[in-house]
Amino acid sequence: MAEPLLFQTPLSALLLYFILYSFLGWAMETAYCSVLQRRFVMRGFLYGPICPIYGVGALMMILFFKPLTGNLVVFYLVSTVSMSAWEYFVGWLLETTTHMKYWDYSNHRFNLHGRISLFICLWWGVLSYVTIFHIHPFMEGLVALVPTLVRQILALILAAALLADAVATVRHLALAARVMKKLEQTADELALQSALARAEVRDRVADAREELERTLAEARAGRAQRLERIQAEQPQLWARYQRLQELAERNTRHLRRTYVKLSSSRYAGSLRDLKLDAGDIRRRAEQRRQARKAARRRKS
Repeated sequence: MAEPLLFQTPLSALLLYFILYSFLGWAMETAYCSVLQRRFVMRGFLYGPICPIYGVGALMMILFFKPLTGNLVVFYLVSTVSMSAWEYFVGWLLETTTHMKYWDYSNHRFNLHGRISLFICLWWGVLSYVTIFHIHPFMEGLVALVPTLVRQILALILAAALLADAVATVRHLALAARVMKKLEQTADELALQSALARAEVRDRVADAREELERTLAEARAGRAQRLERIQAEQPQLWARYQRLQELAERNTRHLRRTYVKLSSSRYAGSLRDLKLDAGDIRRRAEQRRQARKAARRRKS
């Protein structure tokens, strides 16, 4: 049975191109970020050494830009605009679905929403030229050396591994988003309880002054019960918050280490806390516990 073709290219060959260029993109980005940060930074959205954005971009170059090589000006303009639009779309899609910003060009001049910038866009055209005129001829010859049956089997194995990695990554991101949402809700509830407690104390003083002769004992008893109830609930709520914070720290550790500029408009507060190291988190929790103990001692 003949293998299906896409633009006169076997599908198994296209899949191998996708894997190879995704790996090369991962290696290039990992090396670049590691040099900038002076430590090894394993880039990539997935767990494996692969960046699909580069694989898809390379297939766009091979299938759509290659016919334009007769006119270098047109080739450069089309590849620059197309690849920049692809990067912007991927950035927007990830921010919309995960509420996280994985790269940010806001510090570059002439950027668009921090997802693309003029400097990076111009380099996409250069990268397209290098890929089509220098890298792809070698890759094409390398894939051509692989027997058809071996190529098809290898493509299936790599596709299965890539699919498993994608499923695991999506599941992990969904879990992280759910934990972050609960963490934000718990933080809001803690803030509300603190505000209510402060307001309750102010109301208690005001009411006591106004009704001192008539209902002083009753007012004190009622306010004291409400304050005790709030204080009794706070340790459990704090414990829940700390558990959620630890769970969120574990589930976002890979992303925070990989993308140092990771940000979120929805989870800004929790993400800021999670960027503290584990020692800072423990110290902050201990300070909160000591503050609550001191408050209880003053009341007693």
